[in-house]
This record gives sequence, structure tokens and C-alpha cells, in this order.
Amino acid sequence: MLTLSDKKEIPGYLKTFSRQMRKNMTKEERHLWFDFFRSYPVRVKRQVIIGKYIVDFCCERAQVIIELDGGQHYEVENKKNDAERTRHLERLGFLVLRYSNLDVMRNFSGVTEYIDRVIRERMQKLGTG
Repeated sequence: MLTLSDKKEIPGYLKTFSRQMRKNMTKEERHLWFDFFRSYPVRVKRQVIIGKYIVDFCCERAQVIIELDGGQHYEVENKKNDAERTRHLERLGFLVLRYSNLDVMRNFSGVTEYIDRVIRERMQKLGTG
């Protein structure tokens, strides 16, 4: 099972940016964190550094990353960047789930039920559950 980077190897600017992002989460990230992940029975971290990327949420045991996309993610260049980022993370063994901010606000229970099911299935498959 892949583990996240050794903290000593992470550049200082990424650590600083990750901390800032945890302090300044979007409304949708806060909703998912405080109303679901914070008390979730399997540890999920927020604003996690993986290589040169900072992902919104990561369940290391299940090798699942959850990304929330605001409107800027639907611009052509950003869609290309997100696709490359997803390919890179998948090559590392992660499953990347992407949701729009609108999904989180309009269908919170559907989003969280699906995430829960995927995490549980992945942990069983990986033998970490």
C-alpha cells in the first residue's frame, strides 16, 4: 500500500500553502469536513500533500482522494490540468473521486453515501478494512 510522502521531503512552500488551505476551506469543503469526514470512522485528512499536489481530502487506508471542484475547474486549461493530476494520482494507486461544489450542496447525502461505499469497498479490496 502506498503511503504519503515523508514530511521532511515536502518543500516548505507546499506545507505553508496546505496549512493556509486548511484554514481557508471553501464552504463546500467545510460542509463535507465538519458534517461528514471529521467524525467518519476511517481517518480522512484534508489538504494533503501528495508529490507536487495538494488534494482536498485523502483516505490513505482506502487509497481514495476526494476532490471538490469549483467553477474554475471547468475552464479548458484547468480541465486539462485536473486530468493530468488525476492520471498522476491514479498511477500512484489512488482512486480519485471528483464532485462539483454544486453536487455537495444539492445532493450531500448522495455524495457522502457514495464516498462511504467506495471507501469501504476499497479497504476490503486492499485488505486494510
